[in-house]
Amino acid sequence: MKPEEMAQILIGVIMLFIVSGVEYTLLGQIDILVQVILFSFIVIFVGVFTKKWMAYMFDSSVEHKLWHVYRVGWREHQHFKKELPFGIILPLVFSAFSLGAFKLMTFLTYETKALKHRAAKRFGAYSFTEVTDWDNGLVGAAGIVGLLVLSIISYVLGYELLFKMSAYYTLMNMIPISNLDGTQIFFGSRIVWSVLAVISLIFGLYAFALII
Repeated sequence: MKPEEMAQILIGVIMLFIVSGVEYTLLGQIDILVQVILFSFIVIFVGVFTKKWMAYMFDSSVEHKLWHVYRVGWREHQHFKKELPFGIILPLVFSAFSLGAFKLMTFLTYETKALKHRAAKRFGAYSFTEVTDWDNGLVGAAGIVGLLVLSIISYVLGYELLFKMSAYYTLMNMIPISNLDGTQIFFGSRIVWSVLAVISLIFGLYAFALII
């Protein structure tokens, strides 16, 4: 993993900690923040690791970075002067205006690239060198599935906070906008996206119900 990618992932961990910890800070529950930072590492790690594992299975590599936005429309002139780090700006804005009640966890995006030795394969289903939308979508889907499994395990073991964080993070990243995970999964397979979106919504709503 390149140092640049590690830095981007670390920022994602910090952002998850901030977004998840605002509510507890305002409530004066400072002791929970230790769990929040630990669980932030776990959630981000699971999402990153499972995508990298799936990419490896396809003789590809995947690189994570903060969600940046440049274009804001379909026309050529509809764009910002430079890329803006929406993965930092939007989560902080939503947390500030909702006092931590609305947790927008859209921090990281990913890009899948074929490894050089993939071109040497002449037989089998992966005899091509380019990464297809299907492959790329499955890489993103692996990250979502990994987080759903984490949600189930944490719930069974009684780690309610970890369940909430992983469930929220999964649901937010299924949103099909810009180049977030949900968009890449959607263009890879609408069926896979639909199934994962429904499951993620159920988990997210149940996590929200635990608060009420």
